[in-house]
Amino acid sequence: MKNIAVIGTGYVGLVSGAGISDFGHNVVCTDIDENKIKRLQSGEIPIYEPGLQELVSRNVQASRLSFSSNVNKSIKEADVLFIAVGTPEGENGASDLSAVLEVARAIGNNLNSYKVICTKSTVPIGTGSKISDIINKSSINSIEFDYVSNPEFLREGSAVKDFLWPDRVIIGASSSRAFDIMKNVYRPLYINETPVIETTIETAELIKYASNAFLSVKISYMNEIANMCDEIGADVHVVSKAMGIDGRISPKFLHPGPGFGGSCFPKDTKALVSMAEELGTNLKVVESAIEANRLQKERMVEKLYTLLKNDVKDKTIAILGLAFKAQTDDVRESPSVNMISALKNDGAIIKAFDPAANDNMKKIFEDLDTNTSWEETVKDSDCVIIMTEWNEFRGIDLSKLKELVKDPNLLDCRNILKIDDLEKLGFNYDNVGRKKR
Repeated sequence: MKNIAVIGTGYVGLVSGAGISDFGHNVVCTDIDENKIKRLQSGEIPIYEPGLQELVSRNVQASRLSFSSNVNKSIKEADVLFIAVGTPEGENGASDLSAVLEVARAIGNNLNSYKVICTKSTVPIGTGSKISDIINKSSINSIEFDYVSNPEFLREGSAVKDFLWPDRVIIGASSSRAFDIMKNVYRPLYINETPVIETTIETAELIKYASNAFLSVKISYMNEIANMCDEIGADVHVVSKAMGIDGRISPKFLHPGPGFGGSCFPKDTKALVSMAEELGTNLKVVESAIEANRLQKERMVEKLYTLLKNDVKDKTIAILGLAFKAQTDDVRESPSVNMISALKNDGAIIKAFDPAANDNMKKIFEDLDTNTSWEETVKDSDCVIIMTEWNEFRGIDLSKLKELVKDPNLLDCRNILKIDDLEKLGFNYDNVGRKKR
């Protein structure tokens, strides 16, 4: 059992800290944000993530998990340190490493014994060397430490499951001592025969970006195939199903929609392209995926305008779904942001509802009219747009929906409603790449 400090209590830090404590270690999640720490100490989880409240509560009650705003003390008392602070998009798409490097200086200033210093934050290739250099320069006692790159692969909405039952664990290190300590941290996963890949620090850093960029490419490709289906009258559901049966392709991430968003894919694809440019290499496929995603978000707006014959001024538009995907409250880079911006600029009246993300979207659009149910949102509307694939939207009673709206116009950006039912009820509708029968 190790004493572990996770520096940063955002999405990655909180899920990782709670997960590691569930493996039996003593974990303190520490952050300079005292208000956030007070909320966590009082039992409040500041992010929406299914299963996280239960995971945190279970390990707090077992005295394995605690929270502290004393970062320096937490560093000194830990055997293993995890850096889990944000790396937002900076200039020209490059990652802003200011928070990561500040943590490195704090670690150097408080290094009092051998420790493994592990980065969970998504950082560009070569960041490990920068962190090690800063720690060495900041430490006055020249105390030995090992640096490890241990990237996370957490999907918002299923992060707890992804951490406790991962597809693989990546450990990038340069010493057998560090590898052994990290194996001990993840011992339950070894027992369950989870694949653990031991590699160099630089390789581990690249694996994270390469994985996210590939998935982004896959999404953008499928969206473009859906757009072709629109033009020729084909059904993208059948196309994607047939493609997914091929073992070389797999059915995952073959679901077309309004474009990807969130805290990872948009930022990581741009960062990878920026790294490639610095190295003098090209990533044309990833660059194209970024552009295709931008165009896909614009295409959803165009679909709506076509559906309403370019007449949205003073029309009441009901938007169902604000988060970039279901099971999260994250609205960063959400396609709904693009839709709302376009409608506001053209004088539409917007009503919106999301089961989790209302408050976060109001931080972007303060005057947004948010509601507490889909029924309240669609009442007397001229058009309904489904932007997020929440289960409660999948189960909408279309007969009731038609009774509530002023005009039966509907844009299903997630392809979650049955075309036959829309046809029978006389909806004027559109979707993403599905043949109108």
